[in-house]
Amino acid sequence: MNRRTLLVRLGMIGAAVGGGWWLKDNVVWRRPDVTFDPAGGWLAFDAPRTALPTVRAEVGGLTVRALIDSGAQFSVIDRRLFAALGQAHSFDMPLLAYGVGGGAQLGKGTTLDVGLGATLIRTLRAAILDLGPLASEAGLGAPLILGQDVLSQGLLDIDVERRRLRLLAPGAAVPDHVAPVDVRRVGRALGATITVEGATVEAVIDTGASALLSLSREAAHGAGLLDGRATDAGSSLVLGGSVASTVVEAATVTFGDQLYRRVRTAVYGDVAIPGYPAALIGMEAFEGRRLIMDMGAGRLLLSRTLDLTIGA
Repeated sequence: MNRRTLLVRLGMIGAAVGGGWWLKDNVVWRRPDVTFDPAGGWLAFDAPRTALPTVRAEVGGLTVRALIDSGAQFSVIDRRLFAALGQAHSFDMPLLAYGVGGGAQLGKGTTLDVGLGATLIRTLRAAILDLGPLASEAGLGAPLILGQDVLSQGLLDIDVERRRLRLLAPGAAVPDHVAPVDVRRVGRALGATITVEGATVEAVIDTGASALLSLSREAAHGAGLLDGRATDAGSSLVLGGSVASTVVEAATVTFGDQLYRRVRTAVYGDVAIPGYPAALIGMEAFEGRRLIMDMGAGRLLLSRTLDLTIGA
């Protein structure tokens, strides 16, 4: 697995969210009931050797790894974990999920109570799907994905340098050294306008992607990256497995107040699905920084770096 090209996506028909998946939902899912840790305690990243924000979670008496994924419209539980919990109850509502490689899964939903340290998430409705290597120890080892349905209830505070995160109640105080970045709401996700070698591209901020930048083939072509320059083979974890991707180097990328140079960029195939994003900004863009996502209010706050030119 090339962690720089990891894509973990969920989407919903008619909504522009996340990169590689499309989740078709026939009903409105209720919001979970979140009780935040009054002390605002930190949770350490759980998965080694990756910048992806993963934490330990308590579900049905079991301790598992959960991925905090701002690009996933809904939360997901792997079918094997669902079976291990011994929960017979599931929603009798069909779910159709597509992966980047074109494969599809039919699934159902269930209701979970999840503990993240002193933060409690009750009556969380989650899709039951086969997450494949995303859930296995050979891959990310995260059989639970917490998406925008959870994150939109409060603030997601990630201290990337110290590899820790916390969920805070809406309106919680934020540190003075973070400043707002120009973003907008894209469905329930956060989107930003970036430039790739001077070309303007609309991107989604995605904590479930590790690479600084991932582009659709159409967006990569429009930015002039598919001009015959050298490419490498990469791979992306997707729904139920993995697919090959192409990696090219972008000379410059700008996002917010940052200029990044020589950016290895994952290029994934175009998918004819409504709302499929042209670009993803992943966790590598926030290396050494503090970011606070207020998805409910459509805000992103970032700490500054000492050198505003990255990769020079």
